[in-house]
Amino acid sequence: MPKALTTILLLVCSNVFMTLAWYGHLKMAEMKWFQHLPLIAVIALSWGIAFFEYCLQVPANRIGFLGNGGPFNLMQLKVIQEVITLTVFVLFSMMAFHTPIRWNHLAAALLLVGAVWLVFAFD
Repeated sequence: MPKALTTILLLVCSNVFMTLAWYGHLKMAEMKWFQHLPLIAVIALSWGIAFFEYCLQVPANRIGFLGNGGPFNLMQLKVIQEVITLTVFVLFSMMAFHTPIRWNHLAAALLLVGAVWLVFAFD
């Protein structure tokens, strides 16, 4: 599999774990048993989920980084990461919290496309 595709797939998977670690507890708070957990237990649970995010994110960056033989420079990796993060978050918020997409969200998405273009066009 090409390194660019491997990097992107690993980043997508890592961001699913990251989103669950950062925001999943907000949805899980709807469950009665979860409501009674102390904050330290919620933090530990989130930290455990985030471990898997790191297990995917670190290899993604190592594989994708130009300095390691990958196709992306550091800025490109970061912009790809941010676009994936926001895409995964939008899908999560729509599915888990039924968040409606508004015009300003679409405008922000277009600006992200512009950011990706700028980082790739002039590097």
